[in-house]
Amino acid sequence: MDTPTLVVVTVSAVVGYVIGGIPWGVVVARIMGGPDPRTVGSGRTGGANVLRALGPRAAALAGLLDALKGVVAVTVAIALGGNVYAQVVAALAAILGHSRSPFIAFSGGRGVAPGFGGLIMIQPFVALIIVPVFAAVLLLTRYSSLASLIASATAGVATAAIALAFDQSVAYLAYAAAAAAMIWLFHIDNIQRLLSGQERRIDWRR
Repeated sequence: MDTPTLVVVTVSAVVGYVIGGIPWGVVVARIMGGPDPRTVGSGRTGGANVLRALGPRAAALAGLLDALKGVVAVTVAIALGGNVYAQVVAALAAILGHSRSPFIAFSGGRGVAPGFGGLIMIQPFVALIIVPVFAAVLLLTRYSSLASLIASATAGVATAAIALAFDQSVAYLAYAAAAAAMIWLFHIDNIQRLLSGQERRIDWRR
């Protein structure tokens, strides 16, 4: 990797991490005058916990803003002249920043929304097909975590399959594996609760 490319990849990573670190769930709570999502439920700042703390409208807004993290991170990498490797690094950095935000003591969400945003830019067809997968699992089980885990695994497999079928860059395979692995890692406590039957369900009446 030549020096200019390395510089672009590095800058894309830093920018992606900072953008990903913006704790929109907390910001939305403060604007709306509601409880900080870190004091409710799982203590996370993602859409599912914002739903518990503030209701569906706030959750939808926070979720949209979190998804835009991935979109903006990849867009910045493209604007810098970054190739697919820089774009993938930016997208992964946004997931990391969202889950380990430097603005709120390295806490945050699970990485699902920014991961989806990055996927929109990197493999839009896969982003389209996982929406009904996520929705179906969520509606049938009311487990946001299970829907996220299944959707991220589906996205990883589909992205890898398309990359192999169309002889795309190995960077797509890297994103397929790394994004899914990060999201599953950040769900480790949810996985433990799912296995023990103690996971929290979404309450649609909230």
